[in-house]
Amino acid sequence: MQIVHSLDPLRSAVAQLRQSGTLALVPTMGALHEGHLTLVREAKKRAEHVAVSIFVNPLQFGAGEDLDAYPRQLERDCAMLEKEGVALVWAPTVDVMYPQGFATNISVSGVSEGLCGGSRPGHFDGVATVVCKLFHQVLPDMALFGEKDWQQLAVIRRTARDLDLTRPHADNILGVPTVREADGLAMSSRNAYLTAEQRLQAAGLPAAMKKAIATIEAGSSVADALATLQSDLLASGFLSIDYAELRDADNLIPLDSHSPRPMRLLVAARIGKARLIDNMAVTPTV
Repeated sequence: MQIVHSLDPLRSAVAQLRQSGTLALVPTMGALHEGHLTLVREAKKRAEHVAVSIFVNPLQFGAGEDLDAYPRQLERDCAMLEKEGVALVWAPTVDVMYPQGFATNISVSGVSEGLCGGSRPGHFDGVATVVCKLFHQVLPDMALFGEKDWQQLAVIRRTARDLDLTRPHADNILGVPTVREADGLAMSSRNAYLTAEQRLQAAGLPAAMKKAIATIEAGSSVADALATLQSDLLASGFLSIDYAELRDADNLIPLDSHSPRPMRLLVAARIGKARLIDNMAVTPTV
């Protein structure tokens, strides 16, 4: 497995890999867990070679967010990736990714608005900008992202379509289902911020979401189901709810009623020092 930190050796490594087959990219910010490894394993099923990027992107952290506290453990991450048979790790420094004088920003309207885009202004500009750079640097045939960050996935697909990217094409930006702990909590690097008590309480998030989805699918009012969901979260130990919304799964337009189109229930809530996000599919009306 090659580990590279600057552009010239990256380009050489990518060119060499592409001579012998297709290349899949799994972009990450490191602090890898089973969710990331699931993306890597899926990528290995779809391409001859897998590259993983590890870069804690400062552009997607706002004022007062956890950029400095975000776990950085490159040696551990690389050991995990080598065991999975990854061919290439791209781990640039901030100066390599954003050299002096860097002044370009990609802003995506529509799908970036509200939800995490409302709670974290500028966050998805940072995501779109860094992912577009990663695509141009690695030139993958496909890229894989976890569905846990559903809005992020929508933003990246929109960016690829609007900018006519071909490596990868928007159709080859693939979502992989959320990997969950035994109690249903979505795996996340930020789960490490939770105390033992908070970790037990956090399981109330997927439980409350499943309850709300069952209520909506049974024909109850969406507004009532969402209000109950928020009450359930506060009762289980969450400090606050950033959002709890039903949205169209493709264009992320807010919905106030059950729809015949694919839908997602999306939630972000705070417990202890962690802000946890999750989303689940809602069965369309017939």
